[in-house]
Amino acid sequence: MSTQHATEVADAHEGHAHDDGAHAHGLTDMGYVKVALVLALLTGLEVALTYVDVGSLFMPVLLILMVIKFVTVVSFFMHLRFDNKIFSWLFYSGLFLAVGVYLAALCTFQFFAGN
Repeated sequence: MSTQHATEVADAHEGHAHDDGAHAHGLTDMGYVKVALVLALLTGLEVALTYVDVGSLFMPVLLILMVIKFVTVVSFFMHLRFDNKIFSWLFYSGLFLAVGVYLAALCTFQFFAGN
């Protein structure tokens, strides 16, 4: 009886692992191509932004595009969208800290003074 129970548990575990593996992969190949195209478009916007004089909107728009690209990369290519939410929280808190330090450094050097 214990051998039969062990076999049933092993079979159930293998089936469960197979189901989780199929779900944990994330997007299809075409989904990854679409995400890559969106990232390429956003990169093109960032490059184009350096050639267009938008005045004081330059840095905020550039930072917003950077955050969008960061969230896209970690969500899809690093599979955080399909993983435990604690990992997403850790990455996004690191992003918040990095942007805060970057803005503090820019303010320290009077980047936003408008000279």
